[in-house]
This record gives sequence, C-alpha cells and structure tokens, in this order.
Amino acid sequence: MAVASKKIPAPDLVNIRTALLSVSDKQGIVEFATALAARGIKLLSTGGTHKALAAAGLEVTDVSSVTGFPEIMDGRVKTLHPNVHGGLLAIRDDEDHQAAMSQHGIESIDLAVINLYPFEKVRAAGGDYPTTVENIDIGGPAMIRAAAKNHAYVTVLTDPADYDEVTQALEAGNGAIHYTLRQQLAARAYARTAAYDAAISNWFAEALAIETPRHRTLGGTLRQEMRYGENPHQSAAFYVTGDKRPGVANAVQHQGKQLSYNNINDTDAAFELVAEFSPSVSPACAIIKHANPCGVARAETLTEAYRRALACDSQSAFGGIVALNQMLDGETASEIVKLFTEVIIAPDADEEAKAIIAAKKNLRLLTTGGLPDPRARGFNYRTVAGGFLVQGRDTAMIDEIEMKVVTERAPTETEIEDLKMAFAIAKHVKSNAIVYVKDGQTAGIGAGQMSRIDSARIAAIKAEEAARAADWPEPKTKGSAVASEAFFPFADGLLSAVAAGATAVIQPGGSIRDQEVIDAANENGVAMIFTGTRTFRH
Repeated sequence: MAVASKKIPAPDLVNIRTALLSVSDKQGIVEFATALAARGIKLLSTGGTHKALAAAGLEVTDVSSVTGFPEIMDGRVKTLHPNVHGGLLAIRDDEDHQAAMSQHGIESIDLAVINLYPFEKVRAAGGDYPTTVENIDIGGPAMIRAAAKNHAYVTVLTDPADYDEVTQALEAGNGAIHYTLRQQLAARAYARTAAYDAAISNWFAEALAIETPRHRTLGGTLRQEMRYGENPHQSAAFYVTGDKRPGVANAVQHQGKQLSYNNINDTDAAFELVAEFSPSVSPACAIIKHANPCGVARAETLTEAYRRALACDSQSAFGGIVALNQMLDGETASEIVKLFTEVIIAPDADEEAKAIIAAKKNLRLLTTGGLPDPRARGFNYRTVAGGFLVQGRDTAMIDEIEMKVVTERAPTETEIEDLKMAFAIAKHVKSNAIVYVKDGQTAGIGAGQMSRIDSARIAAIKAEEAARAADWPEPKTKGSAVASEAFFPFADGLLSAVAAGATAVIQPGGSIRDQEVIDAANENGVAMIFTGTRTFRH
C-alpha cells in the first residue's frame, strides 16, 4: 500500500553537523574527512574507514558507540540498526519524527559518505562463487537508499569523484548544502545502487545458467558524454559495464580526439571481426565502414594483410576503421597513414608505430592488450518500443560445425580454407550478406540488401571496381569461394555468384528449393557446402 506524503517542504539549505563515512574505496577519504572536520563536522565511521581516519589523526566516533552494539559476523552486521537508519531517514521538520528521535536517543546524520564492496571488480577478476557472494554489500546499499530517499535533509555521496564538488558547496554555503545538489546526489546514488544490483542479478543468472531470468537489468558507468549520437540532433553517451572482454571499452587510447558514437560502434565491429582470425595462424586485418567490412585479409605479414584488405575496396575504406589481430609495427603504420583513417585498433603497438601515428593528430590509436574470444558467451541488446531484446552473442565457429558437401564436386583444400574465411566474415556483415574470398583475401562484399541476389550483384560490382583500381587482369571473384549467411531461396542468387566467377559456395541450406540450388551448382561445376547454421546480423 502506498504511503501518503505529509507534504512537508524541503529546506533550501541544510547545515552539515554529523557525517557518516563508510567506504570500501578509500581514495580521497582522508582528505575529504579532514575538510569536514575543519568545519567542525562530527565524524562517524566503521571498520577499515574508522582505522584509516584515526590513523590520519582525525577525531572519529566508531558507529558501534552509536548503535550500542559491536560489529558481528565478520562485519556483516554493523550499521543495520535504528540509530543509524533513524538518523538518516528522520524528517527533521516532522513533529512525530522528532518525538521518536528524542524518545529513542537517535541523532541526525546529515551527510552519508558510502561506497560499496567491490562486487564488480571481484566478478570481473573471476572470483569463485563464495568470494563473489561475500562481496555483495548489504549495509551499504541500505544506507545509501535511506539517505537518498531523505535527500530533503540528507546529503549522500557514493563516489570519490564527488568529494570536491561537495567540499566546494560547503564552502559556498558556509557549511550548508543546497537542495538542488542534494537532489542531484540522490539521483546519482540510486543510479549507483541500481547498477550494483544489476551486476549482482546478472552474475547470478550467469552462474546458475539462467538464460531468461524473470527480470533482466542493465547497469553501466558513464565513461564519456558525447557531442551527439549517430546524427547531430541526437544526444549520446558511452557507458561501460565492467566486462573485461578486450575491445573498445577497455582499450587504451594513445592519441587523437575523443571517439564519437559512430567511431565506437564501428571500432567494436572491426575488432570483433578481426578476432575471428587467430594471430598464431597468420596476421589479419579488417577495415570497417559503417559497421560493415570494406575488406578483410590474411597474409604472411601484417603490412601485406593491410594492403590486401585495402585492395578489396580502397574507395570505401577512406575514413574507415582498421583492426589488426597482431601488434601494430612501424612498417604497417606507415602504410595505414597513407590513407585517411579514423581509428586503428590492435592488441598492441610498438614504439616506432606509435611515433608514426603521433604525426597524424586526428588519427586515434587504441590498444587492447589482447583479442576478444569469439567463442566466449555473452549477450547483445537492442531496444524496441516499450522493451528490449536480448540474445546470446553469435559464437558460431566454422571449425565446430559439420560441413556437409551437397554437390557432385567437393571443394578443394584451397577452396575450403577460403570458404571458412568467408563464413567467418559473413557473420559480421549486415544481412543480407554475400562475401567472396580468394586466397585469404576478400574479393567482394555485398551487405544489407533486401534481396540476396542484390547483395551478390553488389559484391561482384565492388570486385570489378577493385580490379580496375588495382589494374588487375580480372576481378578476384574469378575462382573465388563465396559465403551466404542465410540460405539461397532461389537458384538465381547462386547463379549470380557463379556469373561473378565463384567456384565454391558455403551456405546454411534449409530452403524448400535447396535441391533446385544444388542442381544449379552441379550444372555449373560448383562445389557447395551446407552448414545448417544461419548467421544473420540485422
């Protein structure tokens, strides 16, 4: 049942007389507490925070003297007491509340400085089940929520980043905090506890293998406010979740201006694609524009992989994202800077490469310390009106899929290698997707068309344009392997690929006209493999 408000107006200014400090993250707490004490503010504290403040020479009262009860159960129970929560929740201008405080000897707490057990860090570090559970904070969230609810009278702080703001506000208010700031800090506090609870609930779902929990929550920490989103009239911001998967969210940016919304989206797409190719097998490069690959290649050297990827569609690659699966070296960096590029992302970069990139002030260089595991499970999210969709990350790997030859001719070993590569790339191309590969290099890519035959035609046109630009005798689609990320509904799509010169095809199969498509392949001497696995990417 809803509780009716007494509609007592909140005061504009509230003097801070007593502060409760209980923090897991001790960053800046001694300095902040010193500033509070200098204003004559009484300090209450718990456990490790009390020890840190006392060691710094500050006069601080242990919460146990307020509750009249010692910390018990390894610190699990220390602040869950009416003398603490009453001090946080009491409405100062309510006569009944004042009477209850007087009757039970409860003192007001005007400022609560609390941050939580490092659950997210423990989870990210791979803590075992008991350790992770032990790092679920109970008293901290309870106090934060109590203080935030009563922001009419209480100031609540959950992040060391806010200490300076409150110190300055106390100076400006001669020891008092304005209602507007109390509101803002309360909003931040509830956002923090919401993100914390989201991390816990999602961890439980993961630990217990619950694919579809009854409630699915998302939480993140603001990394960056952006000038705009996909377009200048759209607002945008970048939030990080604490997931340690190597990629744009955890990368080190060595130089260049702030990444935009589109930069981050495209860089993530590029790095996830290039991670399909093990650096222990061969160097690989992927060039992305608008979340679709312009070109992908493997080679004996990273420089050659870049050149081969660029050759697929050098026109579209202008202003694109370059992703590498190995350390960026000076020779490769020298090649990349010849063309305007927005971002380079790689597991690492040597000093020569960094120096070369540094000469291009608008080129961003990101290093990640590793590659994301394409087999690792995770989730993708997409909003819809009134809700959001959740699906598992596409972890389909061709080496783990049974490839069934359905034509009279089986593919050669060379064709099989190119088919595997085309399959891996097609996973990262917007549907409908057609990808031609020859000798470890994309020959043409058709993306995002409403008709699969149009994707096949566009990919062939791109291949012809690339051949003219490079002065090749013929397009690379001649003698290529082609991947379709979904089945060919009619033989015309396959025949379009054959007309472009493809000699081998990989596709899921599953159409009611599969036999018609197989017959067309046989009539043209084309080898075809069915995977039974569709890899749509909308």
